Amino acid sequence: MARVALLSNPRSTGNRSKLPRVRSFCAEHKDIFHYEVEHVDQIGTALATIARVNPKVLVINGGDGTVQAALTELHLGGHFGDNPPPVAVLPNGKTNLIALDLGAHGDPIVALKRVLELARTDLAPHIVSRELIQLSNGHAASRPVLGMFLGGAGLADIILFCRNKIYPLGLPNTVSHVLTMLAVFVSILFGIRAAFLPPRPAPVRISVMKQGELQGRFALLMVTTLQRLLLNGNLSSPGQRPGTMQMMAIEQNRTTLFHVAVAAIRGRLGRLRVSGVHLEHGDEIRIEGDHSSVILDGELFEANVGGPIVLRPTAPVPFLRLAA
Repeated sequence: MARVALLSNPRSTGNRSKLPRVRSFCAEHKDIFHYEVEHVDQIGTALATIARVNPKVLVINGGDGTVQAALTELHLGGHFGDNPPPVAVLPNGKTNLIALDLGAHGDPIVALKRVLELARTDLAPHIVSRELIQLSNGHAASRPVLGMFLGGAGLADIILFCRNKIYPLGLPNTVSHVLTMLAVFVSILFGIRAAFLPPRPAPVRISVMKQGELQGRFALLMVTTLQRLLLNGNLSSPGQRPGTMQMMAIEQNRTTLFHVAVAAIRGRLGRLRVSGVHLEHGDEIRIEGDHSSVILDGELFEANVGGPIVLRPTAPVPFLRLAA
């Protein structure tokens, strides 16, 4: 039996330089079953094949789109019945939020070695549960897309600005992210509007089941089931089960954003009450706007007036945490 099944997408940005080393490592370790796909449409077939070898761990090696497609197919495809293997994610792509949340960072070979080491022991102490976010149009007949981190409102605009304006410059990821944050800072602080800066967030309406409704312009809208978040934040409230769906919305206001920045630097964002920062937990979140973009694990979707995006949580899914 293969202890580890590795699903790789050679077309993801990070794999263009790292995949040869991954292939060599797998060739040296016969208890790794390595399956490569050329397109996300092949992931269903890949998981059906992987299920036949009954791995202890499923490792995903690809960008955000690959991870999202694999999680969607894993949850909805039924390839593993009621007992899917725990999932690990190698550090890859541009942001790696899911990998970071699970303790994987830096060299993917180091992370893969750690997965193999854990797979040769009792996995139970290293398993963590996370809900997945189901994104749909709210109709029962529609097939949802699943992920773990959604950015909307101004955050989606910033991600798209970085993707479309900064990444094409070919700079290292860290430099690209710093330049993006500087552009955001200039735009907010001085109120400058220009083609080379992120746009002003469009109005959106956010409804959280049993919690009420928010409406306005938000510099950041974030819905996630991850524990390690952007801005050094923590959304978990006392008594809340880890890995549940949670939302943060930050109003587009200079005073609010200043207090948010201070709280983030201190590592207290989500723990301190800040005027204009809304923290909610619910079993259904609706986002509606005039062609308002949201990004779920790197994939772009659009919310419209009368055509909201609906987010619901799944049952908890097992993941493998690599950190000690």
